[in-house]
Amino acid sequence: MQSAATANKRSGFVQPGDTTDLAADRGVTVAQTKVPGARVTTEFVGGEVVGQYVEPRPVAAAMATEADVVGLNLQSAITIGEALEATVQTAGNKPVDQSDASAIQAAEVRASGSNVVAPGGVAASAQSAADHNANIERDEDKIKLVDVLAGATGKLHADKAATRQDAEGVTSAELRNNPKLFTHPGGVAASVTAAARLNEKADIHYDENQQKEDGCVI
Repeated sequence: MQSAATANKRSGFVQPGDTTDLAADRGVTVAQTKVPGARVTTEFVGGEVVGQYVEPRPVAAAMATEADVVGLNLQSAITIGEALEATVQTAGNKPVDQSDASAIQAAEVRASGSNVVAPGGVAASAQSAADHNANIERDEDKIKLVDVLAGATGKLHADKAATRQDAEGVTSAELRNNPKLFTHPGGVAASVTAAARLNEKADIHYDENQQKEDGCVI
């Protein structure tokens, strides 16, 4: 945001002290959220997300400081369930719509290895929330992502480390069901993509046989 402002100033588009009514009335906010192996910075203008940046941190250092909080050890990969839970921190107040429900369903399918949506699971809850919200006018009365994704790991029948293929599948589902054909900054697809990227950079993965022993489906 600062770099964009500097560029605009140099180009003569803005002058020091210039503000929009939105920024002046509701302000600019920058929030940082720690997830395993990274720090996620989300920028808001007038309450709307305008950008999100993922800053990888050394895995050993990150895991050492966060192990007690997230229950991971130095050999753990970030799972799809954990990525869904991270969405609560970055976009928890977003009303659930069909693109969110589809992305969450794609995430659950990839985590469980089954195409069957489990009754009472996170995907079923997301679809129910999207259907409900479609008939509600005021955002404050709608079901939010935090209501669906809080404790998502415990709602999944199985879980697995997030991979690039998982991220692509979830992103595709979110895009296909968004009329504007974009993914929400800090949303479900963004969180799974960030988790997959961090797993890849850290070169952390489960051995296939170990996943089967742990009850995870690839």
